[in-house]
Amino acid sequence: MRRYVALLGSLALPACGGPALQIHPDHTAHLGTGLPGLHVADAAMAGGIPETALAVTQGLLAADPGNLDALAKQGEVLTAMGRTNEAAESYRRALAVAPANQAALMGLGRSQLANGDSAAAEQLFRRAVAEAPANAAAQNDLGIALDLQDHHPEAQTAYRAALAAAPDLAAAQVNLGISYALGGDTTQAVAMLRPLATGGKATERIHNDYAAALAMSGDAAGATSVLSSRMSSGQAAAAISTFQALRASP
Repeated sequence: MRRYVALLGSLALPACGGPALQIHPDHTAHLGTGLPGLHVADAAMAGGIPETALAVTQGLLAADPGNLDALAKQGEVLTAMGRTNEAAESYRRALAVAPANQAALMGLGRSQLANGDSAAAEQLFRRAVAEAPANAAAQNDLGIALDLQDHHPEAQTAYRAALAAAPDLAAAQVNLGISYALGGDTTQAVAMLRPLATGGKATERIHNDYAAALAMSGDAAGATSVLSSRMSSGQAAAAISTFQALRASP
């Protein structure tokens, strides 16, 4: 990993605050077996009970090992539980059934990102966007994989494609701003992030990313002002020092 990996850790993956992974709802409900359908797994996930959701998918897959929706949902549930290697296996099984399935391609790509293999993730996201160029979440994820490999201009192209498909996708807006900063265009980064950070819907993550862009642009006082309302002066100083070091990185 490059020295700026700490900052890249704040990139807004859709699964972590942005648009959720989209899986088509199960319309077969009981599959003729008396087993609950995926709507039960969805309800369990919404209720914070991933163990129940996992049990539902396991039951469906015991009855029908090739159930594409159940495989993709199981991958999603396992990812939420932090069991990324098992999630990756579920997604691989789904791709064996349907090699172009968007949910499985993106899910496996995110598993690869979580395991630190951004190059493998990039290839999976490229497959996803090749099949569906207007899939904004896939374009955004591709940008993250590219940024993690220092390919900032390509990453920015992917984020712009995401925003062309979904202009209000906050994750892509923030990631584009951070990508500008990492690529050395801190003026553009600050201009991109300022309206997001000063808007009524700004999150702590957006404030922190804006502070990072300010610090990398040389505006330590501005960065301190942004951070000081949410952390101690010592913590803010340490964060700004880290961000300034990122600017100095080759």
